[in-house]
Amino acid sequence: MNLSCYIRTLNEEKRLAHVLQAVGHVSDDIVVVDSGSSDKTIEIAQAYGARVIEQAWLGNGFQKRVGEQACKHDWVLDLDADEILTTELITQIQQVLARKPNIDEVFGLRLITVPPYGKPWYHFAIDERHKLYNRQFVQMPGHKAWDQLELPMNTKTTTLHGNLLHYSFSGIAQMSDKWNKVSSRRVEGGKLKSQPSVMLRVVFAGPFYFFKNYVLKGLWRAGLYGFAIAVVGAHGRWLRDVKMLERHMEKQGKKNTDFE
Repeated sequence: MNLSCYIRTLNEEKRLAHVLQAVGHVSDDIVVVDSGSSDKTIEIAQAYGARVIEQAWLGNGFQKRVGEQACKHDWVLDLDADEILTTELITQIQQVLARKPNIDEVFGLRLITVPPYGKPWYHFAIDERHKLYNRQFVQMPGHKAWDQLELPMNTKTTTLHGNLLHYSFSGIAQMSDKWNKVSSRRVEGGKLKSQPSVMLRVVFAGPFYFFKNYVLKGLWRAGLYGFAIAVVGAHGRWLRDVKMLERHMEKQGKKNTDFE
């Protein structure tokens, strides 16, 4: 059974070749949706046989939709340009395709963070994303902020246990910048929570966000650097609350525009 893969890119020359080389073992149709790269991203994609669609940024979910709809096959794999399939995962995906799964099956992949310093986090802070699916059954949301599948009730899901290596950040500065952008997108494209709820979150939720990252997700196992990452992640989540508070204040006409 054939499989397509779509990948969003923006200046991804550093790691794209490794991503494409790995996914080439499972897909005969790779679609790269580029939103204005100024480096060698497009050149690299074409060198590995990918079809490149140049599309100005539409938003997280909308951008994935462009790639999803451009695929030749109905079974598709959603990858980011910082995610590399391991040999074990490649084998498991090949086995899934060989048995010809039902159209309503959806497969989750385990994202293993590879930090810029130290070993990959194989045993903690593991995220799961539903990335292998049939687009005739479910599609990426048409949304500016949200870009994960919203599955129908009672969908049969299976987690593949091979690792998907995720080079999600290059350092604390880049992570801070990423969280700032993500929080803005989520507020601009998401539903505004009630003002009392937002006010409570701004005052009290910060420590909980840190506890979730550091203790529940296990970042304490990454030592002092894990502590720093947990702090930045908690601050990024808290920024979303503060930006929601600002939206409420703007709706109430409290923004000072005298010197704008």
